[in-house]
Amino acid sequence: MKRSIIILWSIVAFAATAIAQDRTVLFREEFNSLGDWQLYTFPYPKIRKHTVYSIETNGSESVLRAKSADAASAIVHAKVFNVAEYPKARWRWKVSNIYRKGDSRAKAGDDYPIRIYLMFEYDPEKAGVGERAAYGLAKMRFGSYPPQSSLCYVWASKEEKDRIITSPYTDRVKMVLLRMGPKDVGTWQEEEVNILEDYRTAFGTDPPVRARIAIMNDSDNTGESAVSWVDYLEVFK
Repeated sequence: MKRSIIILWSIVAFAATAIAQDRTVLFREEFNSLGDWQLYTFPYPKIRKHTVYSIETNGSESVLRAKSADAASAIVHAKVFNVAEYPKARWRWKVSNIYRKGDSRAKAGDDYPIRIYLMFEYDPEKAGVGERAAYGLAKMRFGSYPPQSSLCYVWASKEEKDRIITSPYTDRVKMVLLRMGPKDVGTWQEEEVNILEDYRTAFGTDPPVRARIAIMNDSDNTGESAVSWVDYLEVFK
């Protein structure tokens, strides 16, 4: 009997270790502060107001709060990570409402109460002559290279038959519609994604190795308003 118990506990311990190794966390953001995040504002004249990002506390708990009212801006995490080594992410989010005029396929409706961006770095060493010229001009205008491509996980306003669609602004951004419509509005929802698999499905190729995460609530196209929250966000393997 004693031997059986020892064997059983050995199996449980081995399984727990295997799970822990399988879910090695690179970093986890608990939103105790915004010290690791940098505000990004878009250099376009039509965007006159910026989304307000703050830490909301309830006792010992803290969450990110993003409020947008006819506004747009994002916060970008400081850590750059290797997507091939850490291809998964998970988080918990909530929205106060969706946008009545939100439309994932139209520029006029390209607003979401919450987006989790995976921005993949441009590498000039791997680019062709034309691409290097275009990115060089972009760097001169904006001060840094724009992403080579992006996956954008969103809470969409309308139901769509496709899970992944192309941004109405550029084919370098693919929208992954994790939540659609009003069904889960006002409730916390857990998400877990495989960035590597989603990128391959969206772009038909492997992604650039280095990526960075951004969060955004935007409403500059629809002119509407919403509040959203993120409880935690982590990247793991």
